[in-house]
Amino acid sequence: MDKSARDRLVFYSEKLREYLTDSITKNTDIPALLKKSMLYSFNAGGKRLRPALLLGTFSMFCDDGPDGAIPFAASIEMIHTYSLIHDDLPAMDDDDIRRGKPSSHRMFGEAAAILAGDALLNLAVENMLENINPVNPAPGIKAAAIIMKATGAGGMIGGQTLDIEGTADPASIERMYDMKTGALIKASVLAGAALAECGPEEAEALDSYSMHLGRAFQIKDDILDAEGPGSYGKNSGSDKRNNKTTYISLYGIEKSKEMLGKHIGAALEGLSLIKRETGFLKSIAEYAWSREE
Repeated sequence: MDKSARDRLVFYSEKLREYLTDSITKNTDIPALLKKSMLYSFNAGGKRLRPALLLGTFSMFCDDGPDGAIPFAASIEMIHTYSLIHDDLPAMDDDDIRRGKPSSHRMFGEAAAILAGDALLNLAVENMLENINPVNPAPGIKAAAIIMKATGAGGMIGGQTLDIEGTADPASIERMYDMKTGALIKASVLAGAALAECGPEEAEALDSYSMHLGRAFQIKDDILDAEGPGSYGKNSGSDKRNNKTTYISLYGIEKSKEMLGKHIGAALEGLSLIKRETGFLKSIAEYAWSREE
């Protein structure tokens, strides 16, 4: 990832940190334990790529900068954080480490971790509804609908269900990954486009970009889990220990890396159809190949 893209990620991340910290710490109705566990997982690290995709897409069409989309990007991060808390639970992936630190349930207990995830999801919806522009509500309503559909029964939660049921063939695993991982990445891009009221041809190109980007990120996750922790920030080898069918178990490391490259190439091809400055989104796609976490 080039310096310009890294700088923009840092800029977006700081804006999100300020917004989310204020949203949680200033809410006096949240009990202390719940507030502490919510903030713990949010502040555990991560590059905030999903909200950055929303902000980067929105800014591509809006010269005024990302501020108009910050609340929706914050909701994306709340949803992603809640999903990680729940994924780590003993009933799910049973991971004790997340981003190099003890998982939420290891710090606060399973009950508190479940409630922290529930609270972040609910707060994400509250936050979007409260920040829909009353003068021009259509873009905000569309963006919120895209995000919640992607994270619901037909998206991320449905994909997690398919994961715990187990998958054994290429078509099933691709569907599971498109729902579990790809749906929220795709929603981040398309919600940013909706807020910016971009045209149908550009939205179609972004749809292709984000679909292939989501698959690339999941394949890379499988590769990182198989090859070792590096700076991955969690226990490696959990897929093998849990006897999960992954790209690695189906195709092996080298074939999976070849598939990763093809999806990144297809994502970049989608961007090439957009006659705007796409450098940031391009850098995110290239990062999907090189990342170590």
